[in-house]
Amino acid sequence: MAEFQVLLGDRVLVESPRWHDDRLVFSDWGAGEIVAVDLDGNAEVVANVNSVPFCIDRLPDGRLIVVSDSNLLVRAPDGSLTPYADLSPVSTKPWNDIVIDGRGNIYVNNIGFDFPGGEFAPGLVALVSPDGAVRQVADGLAFPNGMAVTQDNSTLLVAESYGGRLTGFDIRPDGSLSNRRVWADLGEDAAPDGICVDVEDAAWYASVPGKHCVRVAEGGEVLQTIEADRGCFACMLGGPEGRTLFAVGATWPEAMTGGSRTGQVLTAEIGVPAAGWPH
Repeated sequence: MAEFQVLLGDRVLVESPRWHDDRLVFSDWGAGEIVAVDLDGNAEVVANVNSVPFCIDRLPDGRLIVVSDSNLLVRAPDGSLTPYADLSPVSTKPWNDIVIDGRGNIYVNNIGFDFPGGEFAPGLVALVSPDGAVRQVADGLAFPNGMAVTQDNSTLLVAESYGGRLTGFDIRPDGSLSNRRVWADLGEDAAPDGICVDVEDAAWYASVPGKHCVRVAEGGEVLQTIEADRGCFACMLGGPEGRTLFAVGATWPEAMTGGSRTGQVLTAEIGVPAAGWPH
């Protein structure tokens, strides 16, 4: 049975882990920092962000893209963040997670209402294509959260936290989405947050109320569960062979206050590697 170990502690509200150049890069919303940590626990702040939330991913050429308010920012070699795309024509409600496919299509989802105090309204997904054009490509999502793309760039998965499901879309050659379907029904109490996929096109999802990360197949069959002692906000596969599951977690709702430093990066060794391995 795989178990989580603590790689890094003393963080605040941690989110959006990504594996790159032998380090895990993640956002600490409570500290306003993007942090990189290696497998020995050595951490470095690689950028500072003055907005919440701010999720991250990378273009195929390795450049870091950051969701900040209604903008996408790109990180320069000196660590500064400069404008890349404006999302405000699509929506002025809070933008959330981001995923970039192997062709450079950038997908960003929008919650659709002011969280946590606003009245619920469905969210959407926007596409920033490689030519810089911005347009909406999906709507009617119940609090869209984590997103992932299968290794053949054919399918976008979106975690609907208020819907208890992972929703799948076919990715067309122009980046638009079609064939919307319930990819996995997780149950009303699942509250899937951040997600990632492996080489078998199974998905891992993190759950804050569940305090665990769960691997599911298309259709919803549970393949593996790894328990934690705090809420898990997001997960990512990485490590030298792609067989390390990283989770970022913190106690909830204390993490929202900013004064609680219960944020941690957790690791567990699992059998099936990430999508894209071997590489």
